[in-house]
Amino acid sequence: MKILLSNDDGIHAPGIGVLHQALSGMGDLHVVAPDTERSATGHSITIFDPIRTVPVEKDGRPFGIAVDGTPADCVKLAISFLHKDNPPDLVVSGINFGSNTGISVLYSGTVSAASEAVVLGTPAIAISLCTYSDPLWETAAHVAAEVVKKFTENPLPTGTLLNVNIPNLPLSKIRGMKAARMGRSRFIEKFSEHRDPRGNRYYWLDGDLDLLDDNKDTDVRVVESGYVALTPIHIDLTAHHALAQVAQWNEDKDF
Repeated sequence: MKILLSNDDGIHAPGIGVLHQALSGMGDLHVVAPDTERSATGHSITIFDPIRTVPVEKDGRPFGIAVDGTPADCVKLAISFLHKDNPPDLVVSGINFGSNTGISVLYSGTVSAASEAVVLGTPAIAISLCTYSDPLWETAAHVAAEVVKKFTENPLPTGTLLNVNIPNLPLSKIRGMKAARMGRSRFIEKFSEHRDPRGNRYYWLDGDLDLLDDNKDTDVRVVESGYVALTPIHIDLTAHHALAQVAQWNEDKDF
């Protein structure tokens, strides 16, 4: 099995190194990832500038290709050009430093790398470790290997990626895996205003996650309860429940 690894934290981030080690015995691994951190870039792609690549070594051995573009750029370039004659069987994005639950899925470069693979017809998994401090990479590595094994044995339907969120707990305290839906949430934005040395204003964005539902089956709550959250995601964003309502507009014939 040929596996393409990518992320949004950058090719030098510890998470992708951990992922590479965890999957080293499971297939032919290839790394194409951003040259620097590209978190929260969503599914943006580069069309007005060239995309440059540089080979990267680790411990004196070839590790992968660094791309000065977004996570979606990396996967698009890898599948459509760099490996077009022998495309990967699976794309795994991560292991992200920080959760990708709730509304974060829309902003996440980690998830977008996986969703770009699905757009191009390649099965994909996005994996995140839900912490912003003191990461337990050993737990994440073990879970990542188990998820990839189960995923390859039980592939999801075409056009569906798997979003995986791992609690930052010792492996012995992980209670198992649970299917979870993407929770409804939003960020409460906080902009702080500053001035540079020339007196020009600039703004810095921060925010807090606001949960809009509190059901136990959401990805956020599943992770909080000590389980790995497994969320199948598909690309179709159609609000099917609203189609009938919109269809009625044609009956008005206002134009």
